[in-house]
Amino acid sequence: MRPELLDRNRSALVLIDFQERLFPHVYEPQRVLARIDLLLFAANLMKIPMLLTEQYPKGLGNTIEEIRKGIPEVQPLVKIDFSCVPAPGFRDRLMSLHRDQIVLAGIETHVCVAQTALDLASRGENVFVVADATASRRPLDAQIALRRLDQSGLIITTAEAVVFEWLRRAGTEEFKAVQPKLKALV
Repeated sequence: MRPELLDRNRSALVLIDFQERLFPHVYEPQRVLARIDLLLFAANLMKIPMLLTEQYPKGLGNTIEEIRKGIPEVQPLVKIDFSCVPAPGFRDRLMSLHRDQIVLAGIETHVCVAQTALDLASRGENVFVVADATASRRPLDAQIALRRLDQSGLIITTAEAVVFEWLRRAGTEEFKAVQPKLKALV
């Protein structure tokens, strides 16, 4: 794969399994939530389509409220496979967006995010994993997964980098709207 910048007109954001019974137990959940908030705000502002998944919601609960209120119109795809790709409707919904840059954020990094990323990449998709918008319960699991994805040729990035690539320039109304979110990151 050749290096490329993200393009808002080619991107889709996939949010994987940010669920009530798992999210509070990941490492640094508030840091992750701040990055998700930034991504959601920017994606909504720039009209970047989003997909949302839930892993076995009967056991892990629904998507956390902080995310649901940011994308109330997006219905979650329910899955039992760790990778999102085999989930009923996932591939069809993704293909219907006509986007060839798939931006992934989610939990857990070493399970559902990694398997989805590798699965999509094996099918020829351009996959961008947002490292600081993914998490696992144990930091080492996330670190090893990100290293493996990097070594597999996937693009590892950060939420702020994604947003700046989507924006492309300062001084626009969109840039001014996003600035408070960027300044709030710690």
